[in-house]
Amino acid sequence: MDKEFGGYFTSLDRDGSVYDYTKYMWMQWRIVYMFSELHLSEYSRPGWLDIAERGFDFLYKHGRDETGHYYFALNRKGEPSIAAYNIFSDCFAAMGSAALYKATGTDRYRRAAEDAMNGYLARIDNPKAQWEKSLAGRQRFLSLGHYMMLANLGVIMDECLDADRYRSDLDSAISIVLDRFWNPELGLMFENVLPNGGFDLESCEGRMLNPGHVLEAMWFILNYFDRNGGDPHNLIKVAKIIKAALKTGWDTEHGGLFYFMDAQNKPHLELQWDMKLWWPQCEALIACLYAFKMTGDREFYDWFVKFNEWTWNHFRDPEFGEWYGYLNRQGAPTHSLKGGKWKTFFHLPRCLLMSVRLMQDIKNALTTTEFGEI
Repeated sequence: MDKEFGGYFTSLDRDGSVYDYTKYMWMQWRIVYMFSELHLSEYSRPGWLDIAERGFDFLYKHGRDETGHYYFALNRKGEPSIAAYNIFSDCFAAMGSAALYKATGTDRYRRAAEDAMNGYLARIDNPKAQWEKSLAGRQRFLSLGHYMMLANLGVIMDECLDADRYRSDLDSAISIVLDRFWNPELGLMFENVLPNGGFDLESCEGRMLNPGHVLEAMWFILNYFDRNGGDPHNLIKVAKIIKAALKTGWDTEHGGLFYFMDAQNKPHLELQWDMKLWWPQCEALIACLYAFKMTGDREFYDWFVKFNEWTWNHFRDPEFGEWYGYLNRQGAPTHSLKGGKWKTFFHLPRCLLMSVRLMQDIKNALTTTEFGEI
């Protein structure tokens, strides 16, 4: 926590020392969300709710532009440093505020959550608005990330605000993810699809695969099915997509999940395509456990064991704690940082909390004999 100006330090080196004071909005709101969730959990500790509320105060006061959208970054004092060009700043503001409302019942947190959620919905068809750099000659795509996060947001709004006003948006997002981004002929879920639902196999952007996003999207949908029920055919489809993403994304030579891939194994423009990042592995762990819980298919448990062993053997820092964020293809750390512009106290603690709960659910559902086998 920045006890002088408010908010949090997220650019942390291996030993936890601060190496940059920029306050990136995604990271800040994710911390609000995580400490609110942990306060509500069976692991709650004194002071965790205060951490979330102090972060909210700083971000709500300094974080919005004149239209109500959240900036991408502030400087240490809270002055805007990067414009509100990114729709996910609103997304994580909605998540953090909603979880804080659930933890406290304070109405201003509810209003903040609804305002940010409405801002996200208003921008989803034109995410970058006036900050869009592309011109008319560039092919337009729909992004999996925008719709998978809407599916997650819908569940969070429903759960935390006790309101189903976003149910139609949630149902629409799930339908779009399952029906428009999945290519059954190729057995792949694409990161970008054409606005009409078609697939562009003539460009790097169109052929792009992001296995971590696919697995994250699928466990978001399983979470919804777990809470609200769903079409059994869709459950079968989700299980099929998870298996495809695991099989396609796993590096059979060195282990771990690739960051980006090309649907036709052509060169990828992203130079870090073959790196192993912390967050895709976290999403794989949750997806495997959730799919095992929902289907009982032993293959998902076996995948979980494989990812569990690989991640703890490669990402964990035994000297200073926490996980490294970035490994090369062989599994060696490429950066010493534990937090930065994209990594903060979010994916890993969410993975640990979700995994423990899912394992408990699985244990409770199995007979003693069955549990003994796993």
